[in-house]
Amino acid sequence: MLRVAVPDGHGWLRVADPAWDDPIDVSYSVTTGGRWNPPHTWAALYLSLDLDTARLQVLRMLEGTPFEPDDLTDDAYDLVTVTLPDAQTALDVVSDAGVAAVGLPASYPATASGARVPHEECWPIATDAHDAGLDAVWCRSAATLDGSGRELSWWPGDRHANRDGTRSPYGNWR
Repeated sequence: MLRVAVPDGHGWLRVADPAWDDPIDVSYSVTTGGRWNPPHTWAALYLSLDLDTARLQVLRMLEGTPFEPDDLTDDAYDLVTVTLPDAQTALDVVSDAGVAAVGLPASYPATASGARVPHEECWPIATDAHDAGLDAVWCRSAATLDGSGRELSWWPGDRHANRDGTRSPYGNWR
């Protein structure tokens, strides 16, 4: 298990539904789980490193629908900027060595056959990292099968993320 420091003071990006009262509320993640938090375990806040990765998230959310990003209205999503407490440590699932150390295929987030690695294969890895006291998983974006982009699944515990208070509508960042 390789560890990496989460950059202090970085402005992480969260793609949010405009109807959400609090776009960094993690309560829903406890029930549903995600790639790096099994359902009914701990909370996770899923964040994009940069604008390109946030845009990839929108593409991923549209998979299986007849829609393309250009079909969306300017207010389809909001983008919020989030900062985390300093001195956070994450599991490295970005570097080749980090991916190998957790037993995922070198092609992660894709399997050798080209399918997306299922969430269920990531859960034991996340559980080990969470149990080891890490604060997050720093990973290749699963929004595309080539792993372009970078994401962070941050586990707040009793800590709080801060957001700058603005919500930028999709039309401003598409």
